[in-house]
Formats: sequence, C-alpha cells, structure tokens
Amino acid sequence: MTPSKNREENVLKGQIPEIEKPKILVFQFNDHLGDFEELEIDEDLPLHELLDPEFIVLFVDPEHYRVWVWHGSNTTTRMKFIAAKLAPTIRDKYGIAFKITAVDDGGESKPFKVMVGLEDEAEEEKEQTGPAYAGTNEDLELIKSLSREKILLLLEKTEIPEGFIRKMVLVKNTLYGYKEFERNYLGSVIKEKQLFPLKEDVPDGTYLAENYIPRMLFSFNNVVLTEFLQKIPAGESK
Repeated sequence: MTPSKNREENVLKGQIPEIEKPKILVFQFNDHLGDFEELEIDEDLPLHELLDPEFIVLFVDPEHYRVWVWHGSNTTTRMKFIAAKLAPTIRDKYGIAFKITAVDDGGESKPFKVMVGLEDEAEEEKEQTGPAYAGTNEDLELIKSLSREKILLLLEKTEIPEGFIRKMVLVKNTLYGYKEFERNYLGSVIKEKQLFPLKEDVPDGTYLAENYIPRMLFSFNNVVLTEFLQKIPAGESK
C-alpha cells in the first residue's frame, strides 16, 4: 500500500496524518573541483559528525528557511571566498528567500548547534521560522571581533554601484584600505578582495573625505560599517 493511500485512509478514520519534516540537505566543498558536492547522508547519522576542520560544509534547512556555510578551522581564505560565491547558487535552487549564514569552527551559534544536533532546542529559545533576508543580527555578529576576513565576507553581500570602486572601509574606529586583484585558480580567474591597514595617518579633526562618497551599511538602526567609494574616471575600467 502506498504512503499516499495510507494517509487517505487515516483521514477517513479521523486520524491526523503525520507531516514529514523537510530533509536537511548537505553539501561539501571540494577544493580540487572548486565546487560543492551533495552528500548522501544516512538518516541515523548525526549531522555534527560531518564537521571536519579540513572542510567547508553547507547545510540547506528548508524547515527554517536557512542555509548554513560552516568553515572548518583548517580551511583557507581562498576556499571560503569561493564557497561564499557558490552558496547563493545552491540556495536559489531551494528558495531565494532562504537566509545564508556563515559559521566559523568554534564560533557556532545556538541555532546552528541545534540544527546539527550538538544542543537541544528549548521551547522559549525557538527562532521564528519563515523567509528571511539580509540585514539582521548576524551582520553585527560578523564584525564584533574586527576580523578582516569576516568584514570581507560581509562586504561580499553589498554590491558596489555601477561606475564606482571601493577604496576604504571604516569599521568602528579602524580605517582599512581596500583593493581587488585577480588570481588564477584551476584554469579560472578568481577575483579576490583584500583589506589592509592604511600606512598613512589620518590627521586629527574633521575629515571631508574629498573625492570620496561615503556609504553606510545599517542593520537594526546600527551603523555596521562605512565604505568610501570613488567614481571611476571616464574611459577607465574598474
């Protein structure tokens, strides 16, 4: 007898059919291929056993409209950048409103630990489920440690307006220079970003930021960071 036939008979008998929880999909980043591969997971295998310091693992959680990208502690910056670029492509196959959250090995949040089975979920701590969009508490969490790598991941979410380039980034009281460069990887050209401390001292007092256009990134009425954009002169490429 088919499952659908069983459900129909249960309804006729006045029984409420069980609704299966959406399955969590798991993808592992293959550094040699430069792409994610979907893993076939045994239903009885705890998801936290898939967390290996050498790998980046992506989880699609349809029940909570979330995509988690977990970075093992031994993975490289290059791997993380490529994974960050590929994550939206995988997300869009299951729901464009799914929220993508990056998670570092050792810095896992409570919702992530619950999802992989490292902690139990208390009723009062359950998150509201439903489609979510960028610009939430995770953005603020990303910069608490002032890690340049995490700031770059945050900048990945914001597109630069046509005709401009990003020159500097101000996070709290720290001013960084910003540049992009191209690197060959497995026969492909990858554009990488870099933040670096400015060697020049900024004079005390007011700063007009001449020839720059400041752009602030807000989240929950807080200024997360300020970018300084510069207009590309006519005839020059980005």
